[in-house]
Amino acid sequence: MSSRPRVLSGIRPTGESFQLGNYVGAVRHWAAMQDENDCFFFLADLHALTETPEPAKLRGRTRQAVAELLAMGVDPVRSTVFAQSHVAEHPELAWVLGCLTGFGEASRMTQFKEKGGGSVGLFYYPVLQAADILIYQANAVPIGEDQRQHLELTRDLAQRFNARYGDTFVLPAAYEGRAGERIKDLQDPTRKMSKSIGGTGTIWVLDDPKTVTKKVRSAVTDTGREVRVADDKPGITNLLTILSVCTGKAVPELEDAYAGKGYGDFKADVAEAVVELFAPVRERYAGFIDDPAELDRVLAAGAARAREVAVRTMTTVRERVGLLAPT
Repeated sequence: MSSRPRVLSGIRPTGESFQLGNYVGAVRHWAAMQDENDCFFFLADLHALTETPEPAKLRGRTRQAVAELLAMGVDPVRSTVFAQSHVAEHPELAWVLGCLTGFGEASRMTQFKEKGGGSVGLFYYPVLQAADILIYQANAVPIGEDQRQHLELTRDLAQRFNARYGDTFVLPAAYEGRAGERIKDLQDPTRKMSKSIGGTGTIWVLDDPKTVTKKVRSAVTDTGREVRVADDKPGITNLLTILSVCTGKAVPELEDAYAGKGYGDFKADVAEAVVELFAPVRERYAGFIDDPAELDRVLAAGAARAREVAVRTMTTVRERVGLLAPT
């Protein structure tokens, strides 16, 4: 086992591609983690089934997602990159953990409640997510505030299993890196930018420059002409956040720079900054997506490395819960 802390994170291969919020809040930080951590990054294609995608689209989107991750700086040599469905131990461990999860405990999970119910798969989603983490004995998991409840369930299940069957699982903590900024929808800045919702309020990583410019120029703004952060200016606040993460300049510095200027110049600069941020990503992506055999090789190699860890964990779990070993 590596002496470095093990960090695990997954992302669903849904939507048209990854969007600006995914890059800013997650993948950009994944790339920065790789030198100091033993990183496991997976495409959560089993979780994607809760949206019942078209089979051919899911397969294509999963391969496309690998190309995007590589283009955004994830290195399959320094990190383990794989598809969740390629490691059968994920759902197996989820079943074991599910047998230790109370119905009321699962029903309190935010995602199921916010959607007003749904499939059994959506209800069971947090238990599979716990298995995703625990099977690799991850020390840390990068999470947003909306995932904190799921991490708490994961820790509860690990402690419950350890208390009943003996120390088996590492208790994962939230990754203590820099928190990613929350990017909001351009058309509704009261909610976060979303792959599942999409539309003109979402900037996809693979959007061409003209599309990016059109989306930013049509972004919802607020009354007045001042470019500043304020509770009553969610649209401008969101655009300032986007410009800040794209340029590396602090928001107060940007507020000073646009003092006395109108929204038109400001939006033009935001669009240009986003285009420049993703220009090298789109260029690298074009090279990766043109070689599907290499993408499949990356996934196969990653799954082989992931299974080495997952099989060890499940061998211990099976023995401890009393399952007869296969001969």
